[in-house]
Amino acid sequence: MAETQNFPVWHGTTILTVRKGGRVVVAGDGQVSLGQTVIKSNARKVRSLGTGDVIGGFAGATADAFTLFERLEAKLEKYPGQLTRACVDLAKDWRTDRYLRRLEAMMLVADATTTLVLTGTGDVLEPERDVMGIGSGGNYALAAARALLDTDMPAEQIARKAMAIAAEICVYTNGNLVVESLQSTR
Repeated sequence: MAETQNFPVWHGTTILTVRKGGRVVVAGDGQVSLGQTVIKSNARKVRSLGTGDVIGGFAGATADAFTLFERLEAKLEKYPGQLTRACVDLAKDWRTDRYLRRLEAMMLVADATTTLVLTGTGDVLEPERDVMGIGSGGNYALAAARALLDTDMPAEQIARKAMAIAAEICVYTNGNLVVESLQSTR
């Protein structure tokens, strides 16, 4: 919508989650771009949520993502220990609430047992093969992580290597990573 009005568009990020060997890792790059200009190279797009038992990362408009993080934290308070239920409830609000429908962001969230992708269209998806990527470099990071999943590398090393590969390919992704991890039961 903004591009048709000749306004520059905030672009890109890469968020990746890898679940392997008793760990779940969410990694995100730090680049924020406006058109062809890097506005910030060390943004923090990954953080722990709630009581620290959930980690999440976002791709999209920063203010929108923080609004969604706040809403998700409220849902996690309402449904403690029930990440899927909290995310479904948030997605329902996101899809039906007039204000939330305008938010432009995607989220990857994970706890000890579950990894989910949330979108503004009401999607709450669990990834296949314990890896998922979102954002402008998400598919590059996802492909690299899938290729590395069958190696002896632990989850965090896979995430870091896959993110480095994405940063080499996607101009909206850089190597300034924020990585958060949790013990996983899978």
